[in-house]
Amino acid sequence: MSMDNRKRPVGSSNSGNLVYWSSSFPRQPARVLIVEALPPWWSETCPVLCDALDNFLSLACSLDGPCRIPLLSLYAISRQQECLLPFVQVRGNLARLRSCVEELRTLPGEGCIRGAARGGDLLRQAVLDSLQQLKQFIRHTSTGSQASNNLSVEVTVVTSQPGRGVVRHLEAGLKGADLVSLKRLLVVQIYSAADWGQDSHSPEDLHTETDDSLMLGTEVDLQRVENSVFTMETVLKAWLQEQGGDREHLHLLLPSLDNLSPVCVKCDMQERLISPALIPLSPNLGVKTESVRDFLPLAKGLANQGQPPRRLKAIKTLHADGVCESVLYGLPLVLRPTTCWQLDWDEMETNHNLFHALCHTLRSRDLFLLLHVEPAQRSTAGGSGPCVYSHYVLQPSPSLSLLLKPVVSRELLLPCSLPVSTQEPDPDAVQTIQGCFTQLDEECVFNPLSLSSNLYQHLRSRGLLSQPRYPYRLQPAVAHRDQSQPLEGPKATGSRRQPQNHGRQLGMNSKARATVAPLPSSSSHSSSSSLGPPPAKASRPALKLSSSSNGSRRAAAPTRQEENNDDDVSMVMQ
Repeated sequence: MSMDNRKRPVGSSNSGNLVYWSSSFPRQPARVLIVEALPPWWSETCPVLCDALDNFLSLACSLDGPCRIPLLSLYAISRQQECLLPFVQVRGNLARLRSCVEELRTLPGEGCIRGAARGGDLLRQAVLDSLQQLKQFIRHTSTGSQASNNLSVEVTVVTSQPGRGVVRHLEAGLKGADLVSLKRLLVVQIYSAADWGQDSHSPEDLHTETDDSLMLGTEVDLQRVENSVFTMETVLKAWLQEQGGDREHLHLLLPSLDNLSPVCVKCDMQERLISPALIPLSPNLGVKTESVRDFLPLAKGLANQGQPPRRLKAIKTLHADGVCESVLYGLPLVLRPTTCWQLDWDEMETNHNLFHALCHTLRSRDLFLLLHVEPAQRSTAGGSGPCVYSHYVLQPSPSLSLLLKPVVSRELLLPCSLPVSTQEPDPDAVQTIQGCFTQLDEECVFNPLSLSSNLYQHLRSRGLLSQPRYPYRLQPAVAHRDQSQPLEGPKATGSRRQPQNHGRQLGMNSKARATVAPLPSSSSHSSSSSLGPPPAKASRPALKLSSSSNGSRRAAAPTRQEENNDDDVSMVMQ
C-alpha cells in the first residue's frame, strides 16, 4: 500500500469541510440502505430492523481510528419513495442517525399495496436516485476530479418479498443506466421460519442469474437472513470491514527446493472483531492488558492500593477444543496463588491448596473457565448509564499457574464466513508445499529466547539520533566552585587565593575533573575523600556543646570564622 494513500480526501468545500478516510481502509465505499417497508411484512420486520440499525449505528458512530463508513444515506419504500437521510458522515452524527431510525419506526405497517411491480419500480428509482445524489454530493464538495473517480457506492436493499424476484426486477430495470459508481448491489431478503424453502431455485436459475449479473456490469448478490436482530446486525457490520479487493494484503514466502525463488502464497486479511481500544468510553471492556495495573479497578484521587481487588465470577465451563482462538484478543496475564503479606499463614495455605486443585481439575478435564467481571460501584465506575461487562477465558497450564485472556462479546464480533472445504487439495500443490516444509527446521518445543527482533539496536540508534547536536560542556570543579559561590569581603578573597592556585597546578599536572560543585557543608569532605587522603591539618573542628536552661545539651552552631575555615579546608582538599 503506497504512502500517498495514507489519507485520501473525498472532497472539500469552500467552507473548509473535509471528508477523509485513512490508508487502512482506502477503498471504503459510501453506503446506501434502501428499506422496503411494505405491508403486511413491515409490521414484523420493522422492530427487528430498527433495533439492529440502532445498535449498529451506536457502535459505528463511536469508533476511533480510520473511517470505515465515509458516507451513509437511507431510503424508505412504502407507498412512495422517501429519502429519510441524505449522504452524511457517520462518525459524530449519532443523534441525527438515531432520529432517522425513529422516523423509520413510524412508517405504517398496515394497509394495502398496489402490487409487487409497483414496489419494484420504486426500488429501481431509489437506486438511481442514490447514484444521482452521490454525483451531486461530489460535485458540491470535491475540488479535484481524482477524488470523484475514487469514490464508489454500495447499495443494500432490505426486503421481505421473494429475493429472486426482486433481483430480476432490478436487473431488468437498471440495464442501460449509468452504473459506473455502483460497486455492488446487495439484496437482503428477511424471511421467517415459515417462509424458508418457498423461494428455492434450481442450478439452472443460478446460472441464469450469474449471466444477468455479468451483463449488468456490476456485482449483484442475494442474501437470505432470518428475521432476528443478530442476523441483521451481522449484515450491517460487514460495512465495517475493509472492502478492498484491488490488491492482495499479504505474501507468505516458503523456501523452495531449488533455493532460487521462494514459493509465494498470496493472502487477504480480515478482521475478526472490533478492538475495544477503538471505543474511547469503555474502560471496563478489557481494553488494556499490557500490565497488571491496567487490570486493576480505576481509582479517583488516591492510588489503587486502597481499592478492592477486581472480582471475576465464573459463569461457565468450556471445552478447550471448542474455543476458537480468533475470538480472544489482547495480551494474556498469568495468575498465580497470592503471596500477600496481609494474609495469615493458615489462609495462605488454604488458598494455595484451592489454586492447586483448580489448576489440576481444569488440566485433567481439558476445560476452560468463562469469567465475567462483576461491576464496580457507581461511585468508582462513574456515569449513570448501564454497566459494561468484560469477559475472560481462564486456561490451565502444566505449571502452577493460569492464563487469563480477554474474549470478545457479541457487540464487537464481526461477520466471518469460513467455509470448510469438502474437496481434496490438488496433488501437485500438496507436493510443492510438503517440499517447502522439508527445507525448514522443526522444533518440538518452541523457545522464544531463540528469536531476536533487533529491538535493542533499534532503540540505541534512536537514542543516539535524538540527542542534541551541541551537548552541554561540563566545567572543571574549581571554576564551577568559583562561579557558584561569589566571594564576599577582602578576608574571604585572601583566604581563597591559595586554593585557586592549587587548582591551577592540578590542572597543569593532570586533567581537571568535571563534577558537580560540592556543598559548603560536610558533603564537601565526603566528596574530597575520594580524591585521596586529606592533609593532616584538614581536621574538622570539634563541636561545642552548650547547656540550655532546661538541662538539655545541644550542638552550638559554628561561628563565622569556623565556617570560613571549613570552606578553605574543603577547597584545599580538592
